[in-house]
Amino acid sequence: MSDRGHLRVYLGAAPGVGKTFAMLNEGERRLSRGADVVVGFVETHGRARTEAAVGRHEVLPRVTRSYRGSDFTEMDLDGVLARHPRVALIDELAHTNVPGGRNEKRWQDIEELLAAGIDVITTVNVQHLESLNDVVEKITGVPQRETVPDAVVRSADQIELVDMSPESLRRRMAHGNVYAADKVDAAMSHYFRVGNLAALRELALLWVADRVDEGLQKYRAEHDIGGVWEARERVVVSLTGGSEGDTLIRRGARIAARATGGDLLAVHVVRSDGLTGGSPGNLTRQRQLVESLGGSFHSVVGDDIPAALLDFARAENATQLVLGASRRGRLTTFVSGAGIGQTVTRLSGDIDVHMVTHDRAASTGWQLPTMTGGLSPRRRMLGGLVALLVLPALTALLHLLRTELNTTSQVLAFLVAVVGVALVGGIYPALFAAVLASLLLNFFFTPPLYEFTIAARDNVVALVIFLAVAVMVSSVVDGAARRLREAARARAEAELLSILAGSVLRGEKALPALVERLREAFGMSSVTLLTRSADDSRGGGAGAPSAGPHGSNRGTGSASRGAAAGGRWTCVAYAGTEPCADPGEADVEVKVSDSAVLALTGRTLPAEDRRLLGAFAAQAAVALEQRRLRQQAADVKPLAEADRMRTALLNAVSHDLRTPLASAKVAVSSLRGQDMTWTDDERAELLATAEESLDRLIRLVENLLDMSRLDAGVLQPALRPVDLEELVPQVLHGLGTAAATVQARDMTGVPPLRADSGLLERVVENLVVNALGYSPPDKGPVITASALGDRVELRIVDHGPGIPAAQREQVFRPFQRGGDRSNDTGVGLGLALSRGLVEAMHGTLEPEETPGGGLTMVVTLPAATVSVPGQSAAAAPEPTGAGALPDATVSVPGSIVDSSRETVP
Repeated sequence: MSDRGHLRVYLGAAPGVGKTFAMLNEGERRLSRGADVVVGFVETHGRARTEAAVGRHEVLPRVTRSYRGSDFTEMDLDGVLARHPRVALIDELAHTNVPGGRNEKRWQDIEELLAAGIDVITTVNVQHLESLNDVVEKITGVPQRETVPDAVVRSADQIELVDMSPESLRRRMAHGNVYAADKVDAAMSHYFRVGNLAALRELALLWVADRVDEGLQKYRAEHDIGGVWEARERVVVSLTGGSEGDTLIRRGARIAARATGGDLLAVHVVRSDGLTGGSPGNLTRQRQLVESLGGSFHSVVGDDIPAALLDFARAENATQLVLGASRRGRLTTFVSGAGIGQTVTRLSGDIDVHMVTHDRAASTGWQLPTMTGGLSPRRRMLGGLVALLVLPALTALLHLLRTELNTTSQVLAFLVAVVGVALVGGIYPALFAAVLASLLLNFFFTPPLYEFTIAARDNVVALVIFLAVAVMVSSVVDGAARRLREAARARAEAELLSILAGSVLRGEKALPALVERLREAFGMSSVTLLTRSADDSRGGGAGAPSAGPHGSNRGTGSASRGAAAGGRWTCVAYAGTEPCADPGEADVEVKVSDSAVLALTGRTLPAEDRRLLGAFAAQAAVALEQRRLRQQAADVKPLAEADRMRTALLNAVSHDLRTPLASAKVAVSSLRGQDMTWTDDERAELLATAEESLDRLIRLVENLLDMSRLDAGVLQPALRPVDLEELVPQVLHGLGTAAATVQARDMTGVPPLRADSGLLERVVENLVVNALGYSPPDKGPVITASALGDRVELRIVDHGPGIPAAQREQVFRPFQRGGDRSNDTGVGLGLALSRGLVEAMHGTLEPEETPGGGLTMVVTLPAATVSVPGQSAAAAPEPTGAGALPDATVSVPGSIVDSSRETVP
């Protein structure tokens, strides 16, 4: 077998731009160069120029497949494989094959041809790309049922855009080169409006531009090109996790917006040790801000921050880099040298660097570094105790041996003791031990003895070195201990945040899980999440606590009391003891958003816990947003369902109710006409037509009314024993000659069931009519019943085409009709109404597959000897007033889907 074939795709913004013609021209060009080219499948749509272009190629025969009584032609995949040309021209990449072939989609057929070493040239429109399908539907209002995964098109060796301006395409349509003359006006006034075509053209151009950019990045990587090619403006914003990040992101977005098609990327560099970094709360908020501005957020790991930033920028072919002005003071800058911004600017090369000032920039003044230790207070106390015990004991021992040891030995002995104190207690006990040791050395061992004076200069140098060594050793010990604590805390924080993120992602119980995890993590007695509505927040933002995103201890500001004065707080979730009614009652409050705050009671928290509190606040904000979106979706869903119901009802009324009205009117008008003389048989036939049409109209209206009553929850069935041996013949008699092919099996021995006789008769009638519509003429529906424990099952069986298992629930939605042409009457309420009526009688209606093909509707109801909620087992009168069944009102699902039993478009 030869190597894999090559795929070339002609992409168009809309039908009629010339994709197929361009494909055929490319095939003719290759044919002229001696390539073996055949037409595997091309749809000409009756266009003369396309048909002429097809005629210049070898066209392989198609295969014919039958589906639901109709014949369709498809590409003969096996025929193309057997012919094995060098190049195959195959139209309509996103086409769905008629059932009966090896593959469901044509792009899967093409994959087989490519695997066999055959080059394929094909076509596709932008509306068929999976990622753009919903966007195109919003623009044009036309859903596209046939789609192709973007990855299939992106994997093509060549993608060529067949472009045409909207005006040119509309002129081509007006000349009859795209659609037949009778379809041109409708097409140009709907799908092919200028605005629609312009939007589709822009989508196609941008999609192809992204594909070209991918190719450019691949080429740069393969050829190890590190320089910037300014093919597109790309702005990278460096984030530290500080509060200034919002300013930098907005500045970067404005820079990117000045260049049409510019990209915005935000990057945060994380050190490999994971011990330092920005606030998780700030980073989460900034990620959301970047994404809301159409950008993307990235995290990279690197100890050398300037190098990591520039490596990322060059890898993304960035043209501009935005950094914040340094937050370091003058003293820190003088001691440590050039900062990140200066280093990046020096090494940036052809990348433009923007230094953006912000509120946190250290423009004036300087600060001394704070001195903090990594050892616990217990270790420090132990180090001080060791110094107090060891140094006097050592002094006594050395004093006894003073005649055998010189001053150098004595100093070294004290130095070892001070180093030991430093290892135990860190810097502060070591400094104390160094001073104490120097005093003891001076008093007991340095001439003149027993006086705090130093006569020899070398003794001064020794004491200074002694102090310096003590400080350095203790500093190393203290730093190592600090790093160990930070590593342990970072690990604990990472595990806690991982669990927290999992709790939020789990959905409905995210908020209770979050506050409980927060209470456990910090050992608080209670944690309460409080929110206020927007109406309560008026008055200058009094509802927003003054605490920053990392929280504040109680009593640090008056904003919480102001918030309480501005409106009432509502508890959303809490864990622990009694919840807080107001943030002012808490020991620690953490701002979640302008209208939400976490209130913690039990103890005040140290400053080192603020960063983790910010992460909890960020997750709480995400959970609240999820909760708000779910509530909005729940509020909108009934409105959307009602809107779809109204639309479907209008469609049904405009067509299905008009048909029997028109038939009845024609019959009555004919009878009243004076210009015709009717025989008795003709008059009887017209009267029968009018009666039949009016009966159909009555059934349709009754179904609509019953559906409305079910949906409103006001239908109250009168449950009493019903004998199927009597009910089924009544239903068949009412259907007249239409029920001639229905077989009712013997139901002797089947116990009576508990139901409303009138409603059950409606259910059986609807199910039988539905079965008749899909049954073949030579094999009518079958009605059978049986007892199953305390239930009775009634089955209406048809031997029609059946319904795929995945689509069976759709037929129970209102205004749903099957796709067979023989069954195009009714408003599609029969099955939906039937299920609603059965459920109102405490039963179920479920579809099953008929053995040998077809569909079986199974009605399951309680036997007459079984009690149901609200009634005894005995026959009961029709409930009225307070005696009505509380559980007898059931709403029917209101969603409407425009689909049918057809599985192939």
